[in-house]
Amino acid sequence: MTKLNRAKFTKEVTVPSVEIPSKNVGKCMSVFKKYLLKMEKLKPVTEVQGNDEKRKLLLDPILFEKLDKLREDDQQKLSELDINKNCFSNTCLHLEYHNFRMDDIFKAVLPEGKEGCTSYSRIGHIIHLNLRDHLLPYKNLIGEVLVDKLIGVKTVVNKSSAIDSTYRNFQMEVLAGEADFVAEVKENMCTFKFDFSQVYWNSRLCTEHERIIKLLPQKSVLFDVFAGVGPFSVPAAKVRKCRVFANDLNPSSYHWLKENVRLNKVENVETFNLDGRQFIREQMPPFFLTKPTEPIHVTMNLPALAVEFLDAFIGLLSGVELDPLPDITVHVYSFCEESSAFSEMRNKVESALKHSIEDEQIVELVDVRDVSPKKHMLRLSFRIPPDVLTKAIEEEASSEPKRLKLDLETQD
Repeated sequence: MTKLNRAKFTKEVTVPSVEIPSKNVGKCMSVFKKYLLKMEKLKPVTEVQGNDEKRKLLLDPILFEKLDKLREDDQQKLSELDINKNCFSNTCLHLEYHNFRMDDIFKAVLPEGKEGCTSYSRIGHIIHLNLRDHLLPYKNLIGEVLVDKLIGVKTVVNKSSAIDSTYRNFQMEVLAGEADFVAEVKENMCTFKFDFSQVYWNSRLCTEHERIIKLLPQKSVLFDVFAGVGPFSVPAAKVRKCRVFANDLNPSSYHWLKENVRLNKVENVETFNLDGRQFIREQMPPFFLTKPTEPIHVTMNLPALAVEFLDAFIGLLSGVELDPLPDITVHVYSFCEESSAFSEMRNKVESALKHSIEDEQIVELVDVRDVSPKKHMLRLSFRIPPDVLTKAIEEEASSEPKRLKLDLETQD
């Protein structure tokens, strides 16, 4: 079945049942609760027609065999309540599609011996799938079942292209429901609204967003280089009372970032629609010249490219007289191979900065999540070495030809 036929799930089944006095239902539940038949829109405790003093418990035929198969102590409890084998019988039930759970439906129609539809992301009323090839013939069926069975779901989409490295969105195909992509999500005591088809949002990063918010000191300063729709910026301002400079290159993300600032009634957020390097080089130095005393943090959550933008910090304060220099903590993300993830992450950052990072400058190195069996998303939180910030621009420029020559030699 590749097209959902709900009528195919209509059937008559026979299940074991037991009739007990109504007054003893609560006492019997200590024995029967784990054996009750659990199906949607079907009550396992029903009335007995013509007898108000009795109740019938419907039991799962897979879990329950017969009375003498129960544990001895359970049999003793039932005996004390005058429940014996004569109380048990079989009951015929008329079942339809609406009685079956989502997992049971998928098990019945999807290929045996292969991974089923076991994972999805929920973004408000939207279910986001990333179906494997063997499930694509069943994609519309899967979509319809999800809309039917998950409360509040109106739209099911499947990822049909890789994530765009510039704007971090991707092409998607509507499998079932409405083509309504404007979703509303609650996370970390904030409400986020956005067009899921135009921006990047990953519900699986909720815990990581919370970790960063907890790392930020109260009333500190946050520069969010790749802010998206604001999962770091908005709660930082609302929950931690930070002063926030939030930036994203994607015009749609920028639009919804501003909307979420308004929606959550936070006033201490300035928003920008700039390239990441431009944002770092244009917005940070003027702020540092005000000689802030608050802790300064920078989030760079663009795992595919963020490390490459670290070069914007090289010489950022070259020729600027500041004493003391600002203490800047950067939280940068990247994808790394599982076998050497931690060393690879540190090497990437040091290579981009063209400067080593001492152990005492590392705040933490975190394995955020598994992207695939051999690919992990990592975060390195570290304090930028002062020498990186003050490196002479002339020195950086003069070293570029040598680096270019070395790259060419390596390619040969």
